[in-house]
Amino acid sequence: MTSTARPTDPTARCGWATEADPALQAYHDREWGVPVHDDRRHFEFLILEGAQAGLSWSTILHRRAGYRRAFAGFDPVKVARFRAPQARKLAVDPGIIRNRRKIESAVRNARAFLAVQREFGSFDAYAWPFVGGRPRQHRRRSLREVPATTRESDAFSKDLKRRGFSFVGSTIVYAHMQAVGMVNDHVVDCFRHEQLRRLGV
Repeated sequence: MTSTARPTDPTARCGWATEADPALQAYHDREWGVPVHDDRRHFEFLILEGAQAGLSWSTILHRRAGYRRAFAGFDPVKVARFRAPQARKLAVDPGIIRNRRKIESAVRNARAFLAVQREFGSFDAYAWPFVGGRPRQHRRRSLREVPATTRESDAFSKDLKRRGFSFVGSTIVYAHMQAVGMVNDHVVDCFRHEQLRRLGV
């Protein structure tokens, strides 16, 4: 019996999900592009994507547990209460990227995140309308076709900045949108592309 369509082949993945990094591959296979509707998960990815600025995602992924511990399980209420002593402690924490500007940004973003929740009821209710409430289903044939930014990420980024968020340039915001499934940017030959397309929610 001949093989069926290639996207069902579990060995066919996006090129960035290399077997040389099992953590990166597991993230690709289980999380990247899965629609997120939980506010704490949104906040987690905002912190992690902001920390990634200028670095590789693999670098951040391998420190994810450190970030979870350092940032109170990604609880925006607790992070919003951080003051100078906590920031100084985080600045010497080897489990995270010890960049003071990124640490201060995470605390500032937690406060802005709570303001969004108060206004919209949830961050999720605020974020998803930027893509019309449903994942944008793309059909990228290669990684070269995946843009760094889109009109939607430009608009999302601009509005986040207006609300006091930082480290939310359009490139970072588009990476966030990919991570939380607002867009399906798995290439069409990747086995995850069709799986996520079928979710459709």
